[in-house]
Amino acid sequence: MTAAAPPSLLERARSGDRRALGRVLSVVENEEPGAAEILRETYAQAGRAVVIGITGPPGGGKSTLVSRLVGAYREDGSRVAVVAVDPSSPFTGGAILGDRVRMQQRALDDGVFIRSMASRGHAGGLSRTTARVVTVLDALGTAVVIVETVGVGQEEVDVVRVADTVVLVMVPGLGDDIQAIKAGVLEIADVLVVNKADRPGADDAARDLAQMLTLGKGRTPWKPPIVRTSATTGEGLQDLVAAIARHRAWAAESGEHDRRRAGAARAEVEAVLREALVRRLADRIGRDRLERVVERVARREVDPYAAVDELLAE
Repeated sequence: MTAAAPPSLLERARSGDRRALGRVLSVVENEEPGAAEILRETYAQAGRAVVIGITGPPGGGKSTLVSRLVGAYREDGSRVAVVAVDPSSPFTGGAILGDRVRMQQRALDDGVFIRSMASRGHAGGLSRTTARVVTVLDALGTAVVIVETVGVGQEEVDVVRVADTVVLVMVPGLGDDIQAIKAGVLEIADVLVVNKADRPGADDAARDLAQMLTLGKGRTPWKPPIVRTSATTGEGLQDLVAAIARHRAWAAESGEHDRRRAGAARAEVEAVLREALVRRLADRIGRDRLERVVERVARREVDPYAAVDELLAE
């Protein structure tokens, strides 16, 4: 391995050294020198963690619910990690990382590791390297990994390629927003949650979700249960944990777990392949030539398709 991530660093991370784990994840997330070596060293040990995706519109109380879930899974002493993806600034690429602030009480627990990631403009609710970060956390002994997506709406479907169970969090009062998401994230949900169920309109929200399920064609025979929770009080939390466990058991028995992992593997291989091909192609073309062609496109002297054909032909 390179100096960026020596074997001793991985060993310290595996033994529970939080600073070492943070450094390892930074190398992977930022694709620094040594990232590929870390994945090579850890990939075979991954695949044992329970990976739960939490998604849904902004303002649904996802972070508070995640904090409650962390507490529930910590009751038996399991090591738990949270990967919270926040929207990025389109100018700096940075993020406010508010989820880490909202889960401060869990950050004091040595058995809990919270990793905030900026989406960096990647569509789908996750960062481009989220799956790789989850793989490393899994391989280094984390029993439960909870992935919280950005919260951008109906295009948050990448989480299904990372999580074994996808939990969609809704709240009363969204009204037409439930209609708006039915063609997107609702179709990938394995468990539906009506959070803030102590508010007026919780019954209506649950009924609307149930109606959407009857109208749509599910991708699997599994019928997502609808669980009512109140993240602030903890009401319904055990029902949610039980629903996640039931889905995990069904997925293992039906073969859905293996199918989903195979799809995730294909998506990751294709992503790495695209990155490698783009790098090699860029090296062959040369940055100067690419910039000259981009300038010509900007001046409307040539269209983008013709520009690409020209670059590839040469």
